[in-house]
Amino acid sequence: MTNDDLLSTISLIEDSAWTWLGIPVIVFVGLYLGFRTRLVQLRHIPDMFRAITDKATSDENGRTRSLSAFQTFTITASARVGTGNIAGVAGAIALGGPGAVFWMWLMAIFTSAASFVESTLAQLYKVRRFDTFKGGPAYYIERGLGTRSGGIVFALIFIFCFALSFTSLQSNTIVDAATGAATELGMDDTTSLVWILAVVLTGLTGLVVLAGLRRVAQVTQRVVPIMAMTYILLGLVVVAFNIEAIPAVFGMIFGEAFNFTSAAGGALGAMISAGVQRGMFSNEAGMGSVPNVAATADVSHPVKQGLVQTLGVYLDTLVICSVTAFIILVTFPDQAFRAETNVGGELTQAALTANFGAFGAIALAVIILLLAFTSILGNYSYGEMNVLFISNSEKSRKIYAVALTGVVFLGAIIPVDLAWAIAGVTMVIIALYNLVVITLLGGTAVRLLKHYEAQKRQGLDPLFLASDMPDLRNIECWTEADMADHRTEPAPATSPESESERAHTHR
Repeated sequence: MTNDDLLSTISLIEDSAWTWLGIPVIVFVGLYLGFRTRLVQLRHIPDMFRAITDKATSDENGRTRSLSAFQTFTITASARVGTGNIAGVAGAIALGGPGAVFWMWLMAIFTSAASFVESTLAQLYKVRRFDTFKGGPAYYIERGLGTRSGGIVFALIFIFCFALSFTSLQSNTIVDAATGAATELGMDDTTSLVWILAVVLTGLTGLVVLAGLRRVAQVTQRVVPIMAMTYILLGLVVVAFNIEAIPAVFGMIFGEAFNFTSAAGGALGAMISAGVQRGMFSNEAGMGSVPNVAATADVSHPVKQGLVQTLGVYLDTLVICSVTAFIILVTFPDQAFRAETNVGGELTQAALTANFGAFGAIALAVIILLLAFTSILGNYSYGEMNVLFISNSEKSRKIYAVALTGVVFLGAIIPVDLAWAIAGVTMVIIALYNLVVITLLGGTAVRLLKHYEAQKRQGLDPLFLASDMPDLRNIECWTEADMADHRTEPAPATSPESESERAHTHR
């Protein structure tokens, strides 16, 4: 089978899976969980910003017990904010037109309820490992649904479908952007550059991931805010250069989003499909990836991490993806690029070049390097949780780290369209599995949300104890002793109150 035949086959599978399974399930689950949580993703936006500032508690030596809410936010943002924000959005506009941006926005708002539920469940069912916590879908499948075999199946699928497949796409995009910039500077043959970048990326990845999750957190905590703000700033400059085109851009986005006369020709379906698929690839809401790191946060209530990761969806899609959309649409209002095939990051690069000259291509190459490299580190963190679920040993973690660095090398040298097609198929597989699971466990997340809201109404900083919901089984990390450091004041040594009542008077 030739590369073209392989690409054609994978693309056919991808289109069918998304059309008949992926999009219907995503839409249904997003609406269902939004209804069950009474639109938590809109009602608690102020709490999202408060929760992100929660500090991790420290041991007697002053060492933090686990990752803080902000550290987990930056790790998950590092995996979310990557190729999907630049190449993915460009591809969505090329495939579905400007209207795809609207559907990307809309689905981000609805599917963020799924992000809230999965991250809340990950916190509830997290377990201890050395100086941190671990958790994620495999853990809430085992502990919430009571099936370890189901958790192992998820972990195996996730390691291959997400941690390895998506990592190859990130390294591929780095090389694609770098060679594009080199071409702009006059380099005719970029073959040697591809191999040099493959070796360098592999080496850098190995140095960081072999050191473990804390090293990943330290790198992403510094890099993610800088690279996100730099990209947003470039986008604002482009918009300022083309400010007179902004009304027309909004007109294109909303006008084509509701152009139902094109439905008969299939254009409407292509537009919605492009928006939903590329949007989910970008923000990962409901995919089961983010909960793997959300579980590692040291917070006083599971709902807090659910809110933090919901904010991550908004940052990714409503801010970063919108920047890309505006860069492209204000620069190319005639949309001539829609006649081309395999449109991706090079479209965004062309838009920046049109506004800044060669500096635009170079700047985007550097930004993509930071975005995609931190995404590789974020993907490593996700996969590590699932490896440790299957085999809780340091040897297994290091074998996985070595395998991931090898995938970085392979991803750098394969064709870009093949990398995207493989990622599209693997994404729908893992998303469907997780969406079904969080729908089954959604009632537990709703109970936790009501518990959180009840304490907020009393003017308290919410704190959860396993004894507050004694009917929930397999809860490991929410005992009175575990949460002592999260209290504003120590609990009374002797008291007629139950543990649950003391939790509600912890101030």
